[in-house]
Amino acid sequence: MKKIINGKKYDTETAKHVGSWSNGYSYSDFEYAKEKLYKKKTGEFFLYGSGGPASKYCEYIDGNTRSGGCDIIPLTENKAKKWAERHLDADRYEEIFGEVEE
Repeated sequence: MKKIINGKKYDTETAKHVGSWSNGYSYSDFEYAKEKLYKKKTGEFFLYGSGGPASKYCEYIDGNTRSGGCDIIPLTENKAKKWAERHLDADRYEEIFGEVEE
C-alpha cells in the first residue's frame, strides 16, 4: 500500500517491515485487527493497520454501514518505541532500536 501524508510517501513495498501484532481474532471476525511496523529508508516509522468492520480500521460506507479497512499511520520514533514496547518482545525491540540499559 502507498499513501502520501503531509507531502511524504509511505510505501509498504519499499519500507522495511520490522514488527507485527495481531489481536488474535480470526480474519473473518468483525473485531479482527493487525498492525505492522515499518521503517523507511529515511529512518521514519509508520504503521500499516488493517481490520474488520468493528475494528479501529473500519471504513464507513453510506452513513452507518461499515466494512473492513486499512490505513497507514506515520509515527515519531518515540511513538514507534511505545508501540514496540507494547507489542514486541525485548529482543526484537533491541534489534530495531538498539540495546536498552538495565
